[in-house]
Amino acid sequence: MADGPLLVIAAGGTGGHMFPAQALAEAMIRKGWRVRLSTDARGARYAGGFPHVVEVRQVASATFARGGVLARAVAPFRILGGIVAATIGMMRDRPAVVVGFGGYPSIPALAAAWITRRPRMIHEQNGVLGRVNRLFATRVDRVACGTWPTSLPAGVEGVHTGNPVRGTVLERAGAAYIAPGDYPMSLLVFGGSQGARILSDVVPAAVALLPEDIRRHLRVAQQARPEDQDRVIAAYYEIGVQSEVEPFFRDIPRRLSEAQLVISRSGASSVADISVIGRPAILVPYAAATADHQTANARGLVEAGGAIRIPERKFTPEALAEAIAAVLSQPDAAAEMARAALSVGMPDATGLLVDLVEELADAG
Repeated sequence: MADGPLLVIAAGGTGGHMFPAQALAEAMIRKGWRVRLSTDARGARYAGGFPHVVEVRQVASATFARGGVLARAVAPFRILGGIVAATIGMMRDRPAVVVGFGGYPSIPALAAAWITRRPRMIHEQNGVLGRVNRLFATRVDRVACGTWPTSLPAGVEGVHTGNPVRGTVLERAGAAYIAPGDYPMSLLVFGGSQGARILSDVVPAAVALLPEDIRRHLRVAQQARPEDQDRVIAAYYEIGVQSEVEPFFRDIPRRLSEAQLVISRSGASSVADISVIGRPAILVPYAAATADHQTANARGLVEAGGAIRIPERKFTPEALAEAIAAVLSQPDAAAEMARAALSVGMPDATGLLVDLVEELADAG
């Protein structure tokens, strides 16, 4: 391990950036590489899931999107300091490849890789490049795309790798789908940490509008914010629908594999999980997402026929009830949706990223 080539992974502090970075780190370590995570102090707090042999190196960085006037005025100097420190380290250690996964903490390592001409690439999870990845898209050797199609700058070609999914999702990849019918049916509802309240407002009301022959067979598992939990439970109780309502489900892959229908936001990781397991979905993109990237994330699954997209402005109980009934009242069509979702799944996403890293190392 000590003599293996060095991979520097640069990533920000959100799960969307850090999970695919962790998946690549684990895979490269198994191949005998040394791995270093370059991030800032905030990102380091999210690094607990990385293998213990990964060196976590903190570099100064900053964002222009948060903080007051003083914080924004200081940001360029913090970033510049981080770039200088990363460049000095890169000249000394000469990594075989540098991979950025987005977020402001990835700026110093990617800039240093460009300055020192180390082989480098970025991975974008969403269907629209984030600010940092957009900055570096024309300055790297490869742009790996987790969502397809991804909107890219003119002249930039992307490589469709998909988004790495958790091992617990891979264990259920392509699990047999039980089409809806005259027996208990599972409806899974989850929305991520941002903007999930609209699901608590609309989904129970939509279920109440369903025809009795569908509603009486329904079992709902729904993630809801703690402050919404009691009212969502009460709403299902009032209409006689069995429900489990929790702020967080730790067994989403199992619940996904057992669901007849999924209602979800279209975060990149959620779309990846739904498509790798292969389930019909109703997707409600988060309207406030940067550059409307959740709508872009949903596009591939919707165009394949695996999902129905309902924009927030049209997400009413009536519209949702119509969509739910359309899926659960047509078993053959629901099974076809499951197959369509599976057709766009990328269970080998981590392996494709590994291949790109090794190609860059060989070429470099």
